[in-house]
Amino acid sequence: MIKVGILGAAGYTGGELIRVLLNHPEAEIVFANSESNAGNLVSDVHEGLIGETDLKFTDEMPFDKVDVVFFCFGHGKSEQFLKEHTIPANVKIIDLAQDFRIKGDHDYVYGLPEINKEEIAQAQHVANPGCFATCIQVALLPAANLNLLKEDVAVNAITGSTGAGQKPGATTHFSWRNNNLSIYKPFQHQHIAEIRQSLKQVQGYLDADIDFIPYRGDFARGIFCTAVIKTPALVEDVIEGYKEFYADAAFTHYSDKPIDLKQVVNTNKALVHVEKYGNKLLVTSAIDNLLKGAVGQAVQNMNIMFGIEETAGLRLKASAF
Repeated sequence: MIKVGILGAAGYTGGELIRVLLNHPEAEIVFANSESNAGNLVSDVHEGLIGETDLKFTDEMPFDKVDVVFFCFGHGKSEQFLKEHTIPANVKIIDLAQDFRIKGDHDYVYGLPEINKEEIAQAQHVANPGCFATCIQVALLPAANLNLLKEDVAVNAITGSTGAGQKPGATTHFSWRNNNLSIYKPFQHQHIAEIRQSLKQVQGYLDADIDFIPYRGDFARGIFCTAVIKTPALVEDVIEGYKEFYADAAFTHYSDKPIDLKQVVNTNKALVHVEKYGNKLLVTSAIDNLLKGAVGQAVQNMNIMFGIEETAGLRLKASAF
């Protein structure tokens, strides 16, 4: 069994990670760390787990008893934590924050299995991709592989309220979010850098802008993305290129039919669909922001890192069907 430690276990990603790992055939949770909830039952905070576990939160961090640690911190906290604490060199780390996603003076591998599976398999440390970044990348990476990203790409994507984290805020509480829609961080969302990094990796260059407008949605889970690419390429050739690109992907699938959000919510799947209107290629993609956009992909990366079946613990049913 893979011995697992979880840091920041009381938030949405921590709770979702516990839910997935409790049902993982080859993983065992050794500790779920939360200083503010130490001693409390995990199911008192993550109430969907009532009756499934008697695990309690702890303020201890016995790294010598685990094989892998998941960082479920807020952005910017992982790097600071590692400056203040020592994790044994033999313990693998999967960081769900953005601290190490951009290549630099560190050894973290960018954990998008669709393009980095071999590197993830050899990695000691993995930086899990962002949720918007994952949804947008699965929409655009096959186009990059076909060398189609030569002009600016218009991207719109809408996310559920869980993407903002568990701590209540002015734009997350029910009375504001319900029956409402808004944009935020247009053209300057923090995920653009990692998106560009991957697209450049696949295409070899990227001179075009990714004009990304994020939306806050009136729902809890999921991300739905549309991307418009200007290209003279024949739609039949593009579709074939998309199917070939994802032929061996464990969870990302090309759909011949238009997709909708309910097909992926509560699963680790990413769905992609392509249509052509004149010289404009319309690509749609959808994921669950807490699973393929966070925890599910993190567990997928764990499976790859430990050489077990990539889909272990992740054969999840869409909640709407």
